[in-house]
Amino acid sequence: MAAEIHSRPQSSRPVLLSKIEGHQDAVTAALLIPKEDGVITASEDRTIRVWLKRDSGQYWPSIYHTMASPCSAMAYHHDSRRIFVGQDNGAVMEFHVSEDFNKMNFIKTYPAHQNRVSAIIFSLAAEWVISTGHDKCVSWMCTRSGNMLGRHFFSSWASCLQYDLDTQHAFVGDYSGQITLLKLEQNTCSVITTLKGHEGSIACLWWDPIQRLLFSGASDNSVIMWDIGGRKGRTLLLQGHHDRVQSLCYLQLTRQLVSCSADGGIAVWNMDVSREEAPQWLESDSCQKCEQPFFWNIKQMWDTKTLGLRQHHCRKCGQAVCGKCSSKRSSYPVMGFEFQVRVCDSCYDSIKDEDRTSLATFHEGKHNISHMSMDIARGLMVTCGTDRVVKIWDMTPVVGCSLATGFSPH
Repeated sequence: MAAEIHSRPQSSRPVLLSKIEGHQDAVTAALLIPKEDGVITASEDRTIRVWLKRDSGQYWPSIYHTMASPCSAMAYHHDSRRIFVGQDNGAVMEFHVSEDFNKMNFIKTYPAHQNRVSAIIFSLAAEWVISTGHDKCVSWMCTRSGNMLGRHFFSSWASCLQYDLDTQHAFVGDYSGQITLLKLEQNTCSVITTLKGHEGSIACLWWDPIQRLLFSGASDNSVIMWDIGGRKGRTLLLQGHHDRVQSLCYLQLTRQLVSCSADGGIAVWNMDVSREEAPQWLESDSCQKCEQPFFWNIKQMWDTKTLGLRQHHCRKCGQAVCGKCSSKRSSYPVMGFEFQVRVCDSCYDSIKDEDRTSLATFHEGKHNISHMSMDIARGLMVTCGTDRVVKIWDMTPVVGCSLATGFSPH
């Protein structure tokens, strides 16, 4: 069941409104029901539940449905009240929820994958259900006929998905750290491009169709913003998490990015500032500051009768430097480095105190977060994870009260 949290609003951090407990295993997805005091959850315990807030302030399950296989992903379309649940066995099941959210009717099963479903998106306009899975593919199926329309395979597990409803472009992140941009057609698809920048598997994606920005979070603890619409290949690196980035939401109205990590970290990034791209790392056989040879530069080591040094890189200028010439550490938020990173001595001297002013706020969710979603119009956020707990947060103290203007996500 759920406990109502009575806490005074704080001006600088998310306010925990409610805690929902009752699942017997990890909660893989939790979605807020727009314009309702309700939450839909899916869990590894093979249940999908709809929780409604009662007069007591607590959330109680109005729907409790047991599936044949653990639930691994979920999508909800509020206007049609259709729920799509992905399972560990590869199937996607569609349900229709009654207007009072007290009854749920089974519609059909889609044999979408041969292995665990990792993400689902429903397009009402196309009447497609698009999904990714651990069978290394993205599939799209017709919700009218239930037939498979197309599949595209990758070299590794497909882990997350975003979709542009207008252009029918799909973004698929995978375990190799690559993001593939696909153009989906009725029975075929074409690869537009691939994006490579992360050093770990892609865990989450968020697509903003208005500014045409793609955000990706990965197991390398970082977030990358890809300026798809800018056509200049501009990317911004955001480093502030200390664990795998599991979920993202971009607030287009206030130009803020909310990201959550596995250790419970919640970050709110100010994207309404002029940020700098992190430089490409330069390669050299010797330190680009003192010219001492690196340990593989046998010839210079022999000629100068010196021991080879280990190569490092300055995060601000990208130059290859030795440890002695990069002994200092500094944050540099304008380039996305919110915590202390290695910089060369000359770059350290060029960084002013005001350059170290943080461009993000960091908060503790105090539980494992594997999935997060937001009701942007109300400034609410729901988080869930392996600790079986679902938390509902008021994010308006952090992201601004201007959210309550009727703006809603795409």
